[in-house]
Amino acid sequence: MRLAVVTNDIYTTEDADFLRRAGVLDPSRIQAVQTGCCPHTAIRDDIAANLDAVEDLEAQFGPLDLILLESGGDNLTATFSRGLVDLQIFVLDVSGGDKVPRKGGPGVTTSDLLVINKTDLAPLVGASLEVMDRDAAAVRQGRPVIFSSLRDDPQAATVTEWVLDALPGRAVAAAGPAPGP
Repeated sequence: MRLAVVTNDIYTTEDADFLRRAGVLDPSRIQAVQTGCCPHTAIRDDIAANLDAVEDLEAQFGPLDLILLESGGDNLTATFSRGLVDLQIFVLDVSGGDKVPRKGGPGVTTSDLLVINKTDLAPLVGASLEVMDRDAAAVRQGRPVIFSSLRDDPQAATVTEWVLDALPGRAVAAAGPAPGP
């Protein structure tokens, strides 16, 4: 798969540097955007810097199958402009508490996928996964929710499968050729 990543930080390249050190992808396929302001502004309001980064990556590597655009933090209002991304995955950290899904916010309620991550920490921080599941289901109105722990599943298999299934042409290819007339 032809893949690239764009990260967003205010003044640093911390997130991109972390990915490069982890060796998850050829370092030249990871580009950092330094927003100079709240990173959420660059994914929602003024997306030009991120569009430029995507164009730079495609100029360097040709057409890409998947570009992951990251904007971190714990802002429940963080949403991506649909002019920038086709699909949004919103990740909650269990250590924020089981109240977070019921607080809602556009990231929780309207993202294409909600991932509730670090489930292994729930007993340590007093968070109820059952409450989080119930509240997420109530505010998401049928949109998918995945509970995940990278400690238990470093490959994030369920999230990976969701992403792969969302790629154009993937469902058709997985089903095989259409039957003839």
